[in-house]
Amino acid sequence: MELKKSPKVDLENKRNTFLLLGLVLALGITLVAFEWTTKPQKVEGLGQIQTQEIEEEIIPITREQQVKPPPPPPPPQVVEVLNIVDDDVEIEDELEIEDTEADETTVIDVAPVIETSEEAEQDDTEVFFIVEDMPEFPGGDLALRKYLASQIKYPVIAQENGIQGKVYVTFVVGKDGAVSNARIARGVDPSLDKEALRVVNSLPKWKPGKQRGKPVNVSYTVPINFVLQ
Repeated sequence: MELKKSPKVDLENKRNTFLLLGLVLALGITLVAFEWTTKPQKVEGLGQIQTQEIEEEIIPITREQQVKPPPPPPPPQVVEVLNIVDDDVEIEDELEIEDTEADETTVIDVAPVIETSEEAEQDDTEVFFIVEDMPEFPGGDLALRKYLASQIKYPVIAQENGIQGKVYVTFVVGKDGAVSNARIARGVDPSLDKEALRVVNSLPKWKPGKQRGKPVNVSYTVPINFVLQ
């Protein structure tokens, strides 16, 4: 049996109409939602602030107890002993007070100052570094340089190894002008140092240095320059 539908009740004919209406309705609702504005409500008050009472904590004030030092011991008692002497007893060792005023006839004995041997020996061995009159080589500094240059013999081992430099030698010019206690103040090489000591020990007597017009021992330093030609 064949089913027949009436064109009036067939919904397929109104399908496009319903679709357009639905699209228009959805678009209208979307536009209204974007344009919808709300007004802020007036706030009647900011609320109440609840205050909480804080109990004050009372901190007791404490002070450090001062430790007192122990009292000082009592002073020792001094017991005075009185010796009762009869009037007729003679007292020995009486203090005699003499007249100390001096006049023109008074003779005063002054003990002589004797210089001990230790002090004299100390003066002989004392070495000065700076004195009023410094020691002087016979002929002066120029003569000293010429003497050192003429007496120096360059060590062969130093020449072969190309060793050169300036050696400083310190020595003592005695009261009699003799040179002693020569030592190396700043060396270069053992061979050069040994030759410098040899030459210094061969120096003739100097004019001794003086302090307050008295000859004294004076320390002196000379540089000896070793240069390869």
